[in-house]
Amino acid sequence: MNNPLLDTVTNNNIDTLIDPRTLQTRISELAKEITIDYHNKELLLVCILRGGVVFLTDLMRQIPTPHLIDFMAVSSYTDGRTKSEGRVRITMDLLTDIEHMNVLLVEDIVDTGYTLRQVLELLKSRSPRSLRVCTLLDKHERREVEVYIDYVGFQIPDKFVVGYGLDDEHGHWRNLPYIGVART
Repeated sequence: MNNPLLDTVTNNNIDTLIDPRTLQTRISELAKEITIDYHNKELLLVCILRGGVVFLTDLMRQIPTPHLIDFMAVSSYTDGRTKSEGRVRITMDLLTDIEHMNVLLVEDIVDTGYTLRQVLELLKSRSPRSLRVCTLLDKHERREVEVYIDYVGFQIPDKFVVGYGLDDEHGHWRNLPYIGVART
C-alpha cells in the first residue's frame, strides 16, 4: 500500500536519520530513567514549544508516576530562523509557579546552547527545588556555550533535521514520524 506522506517526502529528498521504531525505543528508555530518578517526587515537565511537543507527548505517556506539564515558547533567531544571535526572547511564559518544584525541561534539540543556557538561567531565578534537562537530539559539535544535559535521546551530526516536531524554514515537516535530513 502506498503512503502519500512517504512518497511526498521522497520527492522532497528527505532521508531518514532516526526511524520511528528507534525513536520510540529510546523515548521509552528515557522515560524509565526519569521515572527512577523522580520516584516519589512531584515532577513538572516544561516543554519548549513548538518543536518539543511531539517528544513531550510520547515521553509523558511513558512516565507512569503522576506529573504536571507546562509550556514555554522562546525565540533566538533573527535571520529567517537559521542563525542564532545568542539572545533569547520569551514569547510565551509558564503558567505554573515553579518555586520548590522538581522541574524537567523538555527540549527537541540543543545545538549552540545559547537558548538553553538563557532559559535555564531564567528558570533557576524562580527557585525550583531541582532543574534538569531532557533533550531528544543533541547536536554537540555545534555547541558554542557549554550546558549540561541530564537526559539525551540521540547525539546527531551537524545536519539540518526535520520531522517528529521539527520543521524546516517554512514551518513544514513537523508531522513526519521520524527524524529526517534534507539531501543537499
